[in-house]
Amino acid sequence: MKCDPNLYRAAPPSLAVKPRLIRHLFLPPLIIALMIGLGYVGFWVSEHYGIRSLSENGQRQLELHARAVESEISKYTYLPSLLELETSVPQLLADPTPEHRQTVNDYLEGLNRRSRSRAIYVMDTTGRVMATSNWRDVDSYLGEDLSFRAYFQSAVRGQPGRFYGIGSTNGEPGYYLAHGLEEHGKIIGVAVVKVRLEAMEERWQRARLEAFVSDENGIIILSSDPARRLKSVVPLSDETKEKLARSLQYYWFPLNELQPLGRETLSEGVEKLTFPANSELSSDEENISYLAQTRPLSDTPWNFTLLTPLQDLRREAINQGMLVAVAFALVAFLLIAWNERRKVIATRLAAREALQEANNQLERRITERTVDLRASNERLKGQIRERRHAEETLRRAQDELVQAGKLAAIGQMSTSIAHELNQPLAALRTLSGNTVRFLERGQLDVASTNLKTINELIDRMGRITASLRSFARRGDDKGQACLGKGVDAALQLLDGRLANATLQLHRNFDDVQVRIDQTRLEQILVNLIGNALDAMQAQPQPELWLEGEVFDGKYRLRVRDNGHGIDAEARKHLFEPFFTTKPGEQGLGLGLTLSASLAAATGGHLGVEHPASGGTTFVLSLPLVSPTSAEPI
Repeated sequence: MKCDPNLYRAAPPSLAVKPRLIRHLFLPPLIIALMIGLGYVGFWVSEHYGIRSLSENGQRQLELHARAVESEISKYTYLPSLLELETSVPQLLADPTPEHRQTVNDYLEGLNRRSRSRAIYVMDTTGRVMATSNWRDVDSYLGEDLSFRAYFQSAVRGQPGRFYGIGSTNGEPGYYLAHGLEEHGKIIGVAVVKVRLEAMEERWQRARLEAFVSDENGIIILSSDPARRLKSVVPLSDETKEKLARSLQYYWFPLNELQPLGRETLSEGVEKLTFPANSELSSDEENISYLAQTRPLSDTPWNFTLLTPLQDLRREAINQGMLVAVAFALVAFLLIAWNERRKVIATRLAAREALQEANNQLERRITERTVDLRASNERLKGQIRERRHAEETLRRAQDELVQAGKLAAIGQMSTSIAHELNQPLAALRTLSGNTVRFLERGQLDVASTNLKTINELIDRMGRITASLRSFARRGDDKGQACLGKGVDAALQLLDGRLANATLQLHRNFDDVQVRIDQTRLEQILVNLIGNALDAMQAQPQPELWLEGEVFDGKYRLRVRDNGHGIDAEARKHLFEPFFTTKPGEQGLGLGLTLSASLAAATGGHLGVEHPASGGTTFVLSLPLVSPTSAEPI
């Protein structure tokens, strides 16, 4: 199907410039403005309905927790009136003798323990405490004058005394319930029960509930957040503050006002409060908003306020607003893309024929190039095969050189090993002959001692030959080795030379696990320690230091001697194959070259240092299996 090019013919340039310029200048700001506006509308609608839902759910929570507070308070209201039924209480008020006081003290102590209240005490009509449940305590109320307390003044007039305050004796907050004790229609004293309501705060905290209770003065007396306690929810005048301070109801607390950053009344008893981020009530980076719902508590002048955090709701509303803005942006983008696509159809139709021609030319060039690439690929495959064959040959040659170096080292050690084996063999011949004669004489103890000595000599010869077989075995580039075990094996192989040299050995390295085959590690150490022994032949007091340290994920072992050192000319060729400074046939010149090659094959390195104090230091650096090293040995 062919399209009519006239339908998509572009307008003349003189007529197309202005509309395109206007579209590019004004369309993006318009889309951004609409995105912001719709996003804000989406945020506002989501927040509005979210607050309504939270308010309905919070109203049920408010009623539930408010009734729990009312129940906690009301269960102690009957206690003060019970004291009228106890005959010892009127007797004490009529005749305050020590016997009557002790009787009432014991009764109040037991009643307080059973009711789980904080304290119960009885006062006379002057406000003096005559008996109390805490008479045993150091801060007992006994004998105190509490006539200034509002609950006493109400109860002595025959009215129920309800009062929340902080004790003037020990500074402990509590809720006081007072009742006037009557006899023949006349008030003879006042009974008071002090209750601690902090258990409700602990329950709120465990339930992660944010709530508080404010009294008739607008002071927060109970709060799930200790920072809000004893703060005012309403502004207090200086005269009111002074009056409350004189009453000692709140002890000497300053009664600062709890001032939110913002307060918005949503309905009766429902507010939206915002507290600052840097206040003592919040440690978050942003300001915290709450939905505050308040309800008066029955039988008290107190109010219960439930705070519901709005952070999650606000984040959800922001997400909803962003979703609306993104949806609008996506629709606008799709519309613009559709319009632009419609405009470029004409250009694509015009370019299709040129593209087809270019395609045909490209296919011809690709065909020609493919033939050249195949020929080049075949040549590269041949070169790769040759290179792999050369690498395999080089690896085999290197292994043969390693084995040759080990055999050469074994040849050099053969004299010492023969000497080490000849001594046990001579001892075995002597001991075996003596043992036969001792057995003939019946000297079994001496024969048994000779046989044990023969066993020890055989074990020694076995260790020598086992070390030699382990050293001669072929190694592998992969594996892990124990550094301490490798040093011990190398020293055992060189035991004959070490015994003749009267060497002083210093060991200061960690028994770590390094990434190298155990046999190859032992070969490197035999080469390095053997070279050190050769360099110290002329020293009257030869010393050898084996020192280690961890550096950059690898372990460095320094093999340092106090020999004659290496001259400047020989240092240039130290790691070249078949170069040696040893006289005659003592060396092949392969030990250091093979040792450096073995260390490099595992990602390590073998270097040399020339201390100013003399001697030579070879530094063997090998990768660690684990960054944690063992204890120094």
